[in-house]
Amino acid sequence: MKFKLLIMLCCTALFAGCGVAIKYSLSGASIPPDAKTFSVAYFPNNATMVSPILSSTLTDALVDMFSRRTRLTQVDEGGDFAFEGEITNYTSTTSSVSSDEYALLNRLTITVKVRFTNALDDSMSFNRTFSAYEDYDSTQLLTEVEGTLIPVIVDKIVTDIFQASASNW
Repeated sequence: MKFKLLIMLCCTALFAGCGVAIKYSLSGASIPPDAKTFSVAYFPNNATMVSPILSSTLTDALVDMFSRRTRLTQVDEGGDFAFEGEITNYTSTTSSVSSDEYALLNRLTITVKVRFTNALDDSMSFNRTFSAYEDYDSTQLLTEVEGTLIPVIVDKIVTDIFQASASNW
């Protein structure tokens, strides 16, 4: 009986917590309770090589990630969590060569510079560069595969941005 009571008290103490002012969720986000809004400015493509769908795909994916995975409400500008930036690199390079020096795989790389402002805790704000890539068969043209590759790469970048800003990783 005493053992059960001791276990129950320990569990109660664990679940009661220590009053830390960060809210955790199943999405992995640790958003301060005072944060209510987020804003995402359009990310222009300032890379030398440009894909017409990249800017809107990235901007929409970032909005979607925060809408789905947090309780924050989107506002046009000046959110408690505010994102702005630009696409700085969009390149396709050879990533694998055969023994007779022919390209086997090419790599599409996207790099994004992000300025994140945490209006509630400026120490959590950052200016960082995020980059991701996907390889594709060298027998295919970039124009044939970019419609499939861009969403995959953007998803990786947006996940990294989310983790850096909302999960304190």
